[in-house]
Amino acid sequence: MSQLPETMKAVVCHGPEDYRVEEVNTPTAGPGEIVIKVKACGICGSDLKVYHGADMYWAGDDPWLKAPVIPGHEFYGEVAELGEGAAETHDLQIGDRITTDQINPCGNCMYCNSGKYWMCQVHNMYGFQREVAEGAMAEYMKFSPQSKIYKVPEGVNDYEASLLEPMACAVHAVQRATIEFEDFVVMAGAGTLGLCMIQLIKLKTPKTLVVLDANDRRLELAKKYGADICMNPTKEDVIQKVKDLTNGYGCDVYIEATGNPKGVTQGLEMVRKLGRYVEFSVFGKETTTDWSVIGDKKELDIRGSHLGPYTYPIAIDLFERGLVSAEGIVTHTFDIDDFPQAIATAQDPEAIKVSIKP
Repeated sequence: MSQLPETMKAVVCHGPEDYRVEEVNTPTAGPGEIVIKVKACGICGSDLKVYHGADMYWAGDDPWLKAPVIPGHEFYGEVAELGEGAAETHDLQIGDRITTDQINPCGNCMYCNSGKYWMCQVHNMYGFQREVAEGAMAEYMKFSPQSKIYKVPEGVNDYEASLLEPMACAVHAVQRATIEFEDFVVMAGAGTLGLCMIQLIKLKTPKTLVVLDANDRRLELAKKYGADICMNPTKEDVIQKVKDLTNGYGCDVYIEATGNPKGVTQGLEMVRKLGRYVEFSVFGKETTTDWSVIGDKKELDIRGSHLGPYTYPIAIDLFERGLVSAEGIVTHTFDIDDFPQAIATAQDPEAIKVSIKP
């Protein structure tokens, strides 16, 4: 019989800008399932786009986000309840610190069956679809039997553990860039994901790492984390400056993590012929460009990056060895009752990562 309370506090999304802190039923663990006591849940840029009603989440007869739903996909917690077989399958016991991927894969589609689970055709994401994948802005959260479980060791502190999902996604994006020793790399965007990527890019030891952001405070942190050159595109012609630094050719690698459509066109102009462009951002609206630059003009290698497949163990190891850090990235934490203040703070340019601790 479950020892968990019958009800819990949770943030419930009912619609754009209609989020309420409510008392809801506490999840229980069925066969193979795990319930965690949530220790932290970050507010992501995509959470803000959902909050403000971005069409990509809400539009159409079958929208991706199915309200009412408990949001939250950047999380970790302690094992609070184990369903039948879960302890043996995952080598777990009550109290273990764990996390799992943002995606709750179906386990049956072509992508899941070929090991590409992060591209699951059903694509249920924690915090976006009611019941099948409720999120972590709650006191408790349930993981499905298909979840890949990652233990969080003692050597990873609470701030670092709360950043495991963004860092895992950042690892995948940097892997997609296949950075070489002689590369001139431009990282566009120094938000949470960009600051994670900067640390990882530096570990790849490219010849030059340039970071672009419109927020000077974030650029200061980017410099601390290893950027060789920082530029503010609202204050200088960054495209011309990068070309001047590369004998007119442009950068070898451009990683886009601004969430701003201007970051796309800027990057396509800035990257050299035969260069590599990695698109990470989730956009709130469409962006357009002259596609001939990709083929006829430059023959670019365009690569997408989605989630953090197989990269959580890498992120955990890098944190544990002190090779990456959460210092300065998690800027604010709030109790679940203070969600209105948390979501407002997350939209403040002076904040970076805002976290909820139920």
